[in-house]
Amino acid sequence: MKYYIIAGEASGDLHGSNLIKALKRQDSNADIRCWGGDLMQQAGGTLAKHYKELAFMGFIEVLLNLNAIFKNIKFCKQDIAAFNPDAIIFIDYSGFNLRIAKWAKEHNFLNNYYISPQIWASREGRIEKIKATVDHMYVILPFEKEFYEKKHNYPVNFVGHPLLDAIANKPDLNEQSFRSTNGIDPNKPIIALLPGSRKQEVQKMLTLMLSLADDFADHEFVIAGAPSLDKEFYIPFLTNANVKFIQNKTYDLLSIATAALVTSGTATLETALFKVPQVVCYKANWISYQIAKRIITLEYISLVNLIMQKEVVKELIQDDFTKQNLKKELTLILDGEARTKQLAAYNELITKLGGSGASDLAASLIIENAKTT
Repeated sequence: MKYYIIAGEASGDLHGSNLIKALKRQDSNADIRCWGGDLMQQAGGTLAKHYKELAFMGFIEVLLNLNAIFKNIKFCKQDIAAFNPDAIIFIDYSGFNLRIAKWAKEHNFLNNYYISPQIWASREGRIEKIKATVDHMYVILPFEKEFYEKKHNYPVNFVGHPLLDAIANKPDLNEQSFRSTNGIDPNKPIIALLPGSRKQEVQKMLTLMLSLADDFADHEFVIAGAPSLDKEFYIPFLTNANVKFIQNKTYDLLSIATAALVTSGTATLETALFKVPQVVCYKANWISYQIAKRIITLEYISLVNLIMQKEVVKELIQDDFTKQNLKKELTLILDGEARTKQLAAYNELITKLGGSGASDLAASLIIENAKTT
């Protein structure tokens, strides 16, 4: 069968790549065309558009790039029509994907949504669009099934979280070799910096994160470079000898890190699954933040706290994201009770997420639904 997959950012590329592998294992004739990145292409998808061309962050940035966005929407519709897939699979990226889903439904394509838009966080009214346009929803967070089915009377499939698969399938790392290859001190414990995947957020987050490097001189600060950004972008930040940089090796870095400073997003959950104590950080431009504050109804912003429904990791948001607060919270998780409590909560978190196999289960349901439609 023919599958058309749309992912718009790095995390979607990761999950999309594992879904492509699962589809190909279960459907030997799978022909897959996709919007995504290098991982999806390497997994066997034919890339129609790279997510690097799609990464616009925040309300203001979206407004400034409306022309490019509308061109992408037009191209996507034309590309789907030409490919004529048996199933379309949307991965998160709701602003774009829900527009395409509406058009696709009108043109009688089978719409599958893998990794739900976070309508439980903001603009809950989008449920009506989802009900009208999405034939099958596959959710990855345990509370999402109850949200959709009990609150909105919309049946969904809980397949588990694909990060469990991605991390379980990660090859073992030789730490000594990794440190040597990347110029990391062989003896200093590592503080991993995960400042995001878009230029705007990295620029806002990384300077403040790096301001702590001299205060923790007995640790090595290592920046995890996002696959969506070139190394040249990070060069202005690499002025301190106590700061190192790696590209496209975030999981390797987390597997040996002592603590992490993490921009809110999927990375907070990844960090937790590697059992690395963390401080969650987020700062947007003032206008975008003011808009977001009025439409986001959640008590927490990190996936870790949302899944656990309590504060497991400290969140420093907007005006709370200061050097003084960051230094205080990082100190707390390096040693002592706060570190022990966070690690214990991570074990509870992993249990809540269920077992591995999300990619294979989602693939089998997509194939079954396509055959019976």
